[in-house]
Amino acid sequence: MTQTPVPSTSSPRLDDQAADSSWQHKAQLFDYRQAANPVRAGLTEPIPYRSWSAALHGSGPTRVIPLDLSEQLGCEGPATSPALAAHFLRVLAGEGLKADTSATSSLFYVMAGSGQLSWNGRRLNWASGDLVVLPWGEDTPLLEATHTSVLYWVHDGPLLRYLGVRPERAAFEATHYPAALLESELQSLLDDPAAARSNRLSVLLANADLPASRTVSHTLWAMFGVVPAGAIQPPHRHQSVALDLIIDCDPGCFSLVGTELGADGQISNPRRIDWEPGGAFVTPPGHWHAHVNESGRNARLLPIQDAGLHTHLRSLDIRFSGNLAG
Repeated sequence: MTQTPVPSTSSPRLDDQAADSSWQHKAQLFDYRQAANPVRAGLTEPIPYRSWSAALHGSGPTRVIPLDLSEQLGCEGPATSPALAAHFLRVLAGEGLKADTSATSSLFYVMAGSGQLSWNGRRLNWASGDLVVLPWGEDTPLLEATHTSVLYWVHDGPLLRYLGVRPERAAFEATHYPAALLESELQSLLDDPAAARSNRLSVLLANADLPASRTVSHTLWAMFGVVPAGAIQPPHRHQSVALDLIIDCDPGCFSLVGTELGADGQISNPRRIDWEPGGAFVTPPGHWHAHVNESGRNARLLPIQDAGLHTHLRSLDIRFSGNLAG
């Protein structure tokens, strides 16, 4: 396309030069060594270790329970990480609750109970163990419980607030992953002898609208996984944050998390995060983590990450210790 130059109509005057200075009053310059990595306490706050107990949602009225770290992160809340917000939703039988937010992706996992979801003129019956992912829509999702219910809700609202944008279209189709489907696929994996050498025994949820990323939404990633009894999973790491929900476990299940690996391929000076059924915790991005099950029964977990976004940006950088396959 040919563009026609626009001639200057006047020469700069003194008052114009004074006005031009207003374009510079926020300009700053830093020595590269002082600003190349501003993620440190007092500046861009690192994502902290944090866990939340199942006692938060074990009783009480119908309500939204934010897992909010916005004060520590120095961002607008509620936010569990700079890009994601996680919540427990408790809905008493016969009551309803609106999951109101401005987001491009909302994921709901039914921890207990049953009910109906109403959204954009559509209705869906859900039960314990089901997972539903919604894109942006004109409607606010309404969750009505037939039996008293607890759900885990994660959305990407904090990312949109940071960018100063609002969604205007659905990036994928709303999708339901029934508990029976998830259990069947996971059992098939556990029955496969070759799976024993995998770093993780898990099923990744995906959407046919997103063939390139193979993720549950264009921003979110979800894994339905098991840590077998007696297992010590080798460490791995990635640049996405993980908001881990523990679906089921016995005492003796925990994660080891740290920033460095030793010469033996194990995490140096790890922090131990003990698991609790119905509890949740944060695994910060870039931190090595290994899951351990010293109990006599399989444990189940559901990590939700912003890895859909990182996959699109080519910044996920997932790495595994040892010689096991991903």
